[in-house]
Amino acid sequence: MKKIMKKTAALFTVAAMLVGLAGCAAAQPQKVSVDPVDAAESAVQTFKVGICNYVDDASLNQIVDNIEAQLETLGKENNVKFEIEYDNCNADSNVLNQIVANFIANDVDLMIGVATPVAMTMQSLTEGKDIPVVFAAVSDPEGAGLVASNDAPGANITGTSDYLDTNAIMNLIFANDPDAKKIGLLYDIGQDSSAAPIEAAKEYLDEKGIEYVEYTGTNVDEIALAAQSIVADGVDAVFTPTDNTVMTAELTIYETLAKAGIPHYTGADSFALNGAFLGYGVDYANLGVETANMVKGILVDGNDPSSTPVMTFDNGTATINTDICKELGLNYDELNKIFEPYCVRIQEITTAESFDK
Repeated sequence: MKKIMKKTAALFTVAAMLVGLAGCAAAQPQKVSVDPVDAAESAVQTFKVGICNYVDDASLNQIVDNIEAQLETLGKENNVKFEIEYDNCNADSNVLNQIVANFIANDVDLMIGVATPVAMTMQSLTEGKDIPVVFAAVSDPEGAGLVASNDAPGANITGTSDYLDTNAIMNLIFANDPDAKKIGLLYDIGQDSSAAPIEAAKEYLDEKGIEYVEYTGTNVDEIALAAQSIVADGVDAVFTPTDNTVMTAELTIYETLAKAGIPHYTGADSFALNGAFLGYGVDYANLGVETANMVKGILVDGNDPSSTPVMTFDNGTATINTDICKELGLNYDELNKIFEPYCVRIQEITTAESFDK
């Protein structure tokens, strides 16, 4: 009887031990697997960047494309992420104000304004706020009142300038046609980027004693009518600075001018892409890259926009549209020799609506 009781007690002891072990096993925490990719992404610092373009044209779009591509590259190189919010105001001031207000409401870390009107609106609406602004393709930052000086901007804004050497373009006009007697000046009187170059062109022509006629318009239809007047007046050549309104209208007017034998000299290669005879100025792809580098400098490296100098570029590249060159009865190889003393580089292009990526 005693042996049976001892065996029963032993069985109860073993059972209790098994229950205890099971309880301990149940109490062990579950292992959670962590995806190393998710962990790495969560460790990446993110910067929100708002980009507003002024209007849909080849030059400005080229700038935006290169800003975005370079920011992606810089993000990977510096283990950060640039989250881009892009919009286009299509030259509508009310839309522009709303876009900038949205950027502010969305707590962007930095704004990029492409072209002078966008930069000026961003400057105005961010006054008193801790939001840096980087502009791109502003022809005269000091003249527009965006910066105290190009060397020391003095506030929350800096950027890249597509300053145009007007005299260089004038030299090309008379190198090609020394006997030119009347020059047309085609621009939008409301474009800040056109004011200084047009005045410079007038001074140049006054000094040479050359007649000039001004033609203006504020939209595509008005520029098209101005082109017809240019033909009727029989000018020898036409000059347009980096004017976004005329750039937008170029595809509409280039045949009118070319058929009349009037070469159109302009302030950007995008005009030549869209049918102008010649574009002279900065490399807008490079301008976009350098704008992105400036953004990285401010957000990642901690550079102060108020003491970051405005970046300017060599204006020595002439882009000739070979389609129009032929229609005007000019020889591209001969033009290369004629223009070489006035240009750092000469390149050719054919008519299209946008640059190849």
